[in-house]
Amino acid sequence: MNKTMKIMEKFIIPLVSIIIAFIVGMIIMLALGVNPVLALTALFKGAFGTGASIGTTLNKSTPLIFTSLCACFAYKCGVYNLGGEGQFLFGATIAFCAVHLSGIHGIPGIILALLIGTVAGGIWGLLPGIFKITRGLNEMIISIMLNYIATLFMGVIYTSWIRDTNMPQTPSIDNSLMLSKVIPSMRFTWSFVIAIVIGLVMYYGLYWTSKGFKLRAVGLNMTAAKFNGLSVKRYILFSFIISGAVAGLGGSADLFGTQYRLINGYGSGYGFDGVAIALIAQLHPIAAIIVSIFFAALRVGSTSMQVATGVPTSVSDIMQALVIVFSVAGMAMTKLPEFEMFRLKYLTKKVEGKA
Repeated sequence: MNKTMKIMEKFIIPLVSIIIAFIVGMIIMLALGVNPVLALTALFKGAFGTGASIGTTLNKSTPLIFTSLCACFAYKCGVYNLGGEGQFLFGATIAFCAVHLSGIHGIPGIILALLIGTVAGGIWGLLPGIFKITRGLNEMIISIMLNYIATLFMGVIYTSWIRDTNMPQTPSIDNSLMLSKVIPSMRFTWSFVIAIVIGLVMYYGLYWTSKGFKLRAVGLNMTAAKFNGLSVKRYILFSFIISGAVAGLGGSADLFGTQYRLINGYGSGYGFDGVAIALIAQLHPIAAIIVSIFFAALRVGSTSMQVATGVPTSVSDIMQALVIVFSVAGMAMTKLPEFEMFRLKYLTKKVEGKA
């Protein structure tokens, strides 16, 4: 496919979706009797106006980056891992329990937590893969069911086993176990840096290594990959392990970077937010990082927008939903016969022009 067409499908569609979502959001603001320019200015300042607000936005984007990368990697192999939230929570819970029981503090404790969280997430992600290749069960249903099990398991920990006095939460981790701030004035921690590094490594692995090429080949056509000698089942298991490990690492990094304790409601919605972000990003790891920061900015800035102009934070939620809807609609449009005809005519003109 022509390089220009690839760029259009990968980046233009999400960009247009964001623009349309903002236009609709501005129309809603006008209907509420609010100046949309002032409202959006307040939203932007709330998300990026100061060093502290930038740090808050980056911290809020961290779990979204991890869960979206989790979805991107699995989907690239042609499997649908909807268990990012469960793998995120299971990694965070097991990491907390491991450090709590071991009594290790400082840097060794942080390293232990991150490693344990990664392994736990990988194991939790492996389960739907095993059921898929051995019993032919739908991985989406299995991974969603495992989300509930992971949430309930975390609930057992903070309500009974490691409970903080009368509160339904665990005690806070020791200060020596908290991931430090990269820049103190900006407040964002090393968990965000870890997320960026994982995204870059995933991009390199998927697009610049032979194993990544083979994994994407399996995702494009499992039957053809099988006839070309690739072990499809092995790549399916590999994709589930890695995607689960990324989510588990995200859970432990977020817990020890910003949350510091297990509490009711922690991690709720992160998994499906990650799936939505992955779809908007066209399953591209770098784009997933950018979209995650964009979503976090909308959520952080919406509070300032409400304080400054009275626009309810639900308007920000509507804008996020519209970005998802228009992005998915744009992806669907590229599969229509009419779009294929347009693409063919465009490429034909390019060839004739060169001739």
